[in-house]
Amino acid sequence: MPSAQMNLNVLLPHKVFARQDRVVRIVAVTPDGAFGILPHRLDCVASLSAGILVYQIAGDDETCIAVDEGVLVKSGFDVLVSVRNATGGMALSQLRQAVEQEFMHLDEHEQRLRSVLAKMENGFIQRLATFNQDKTLS
Repeated sequence: MPSAQMNLNVLLPHKVFARQDRVVRIVAVTPDGAFGILPHRLDCVASLSAGILVYQIAGDDETCIAVDEGVLVKSGFDVLVSVRNATGGMALSQLRQAVEQEFMHLDEHEQRLRSVLAKMENGFIQRLATFNQDKTLS
């Protein structure tokens, strides 16, 4: 009797990054640490951290993909990974470096962007309050 296998889809916002059948195991990284998925694991949803996603196809070596933050959904034998960015086709050391440089840097960029947006919102609210106050005094 053949062992069960999973179907893995790695999705980016603008395209399908990877589609693999016959996957026998997956290791993903969450904010709470790494965890493994086998075909008969209960269905689950997990928030993913930037890190290395590892999967193994039946009869092949492990494949590693650097992924950004996202979400993993396992339903039956289908596993869907939806992330903002992914990189593959490199040695493991290069993938780790890509995660540290590209995906962690993106978080810093987002933090700066959010800070600028918060300042803009604050300025808008202050001007609106001043406008309402001037209108009330008129």
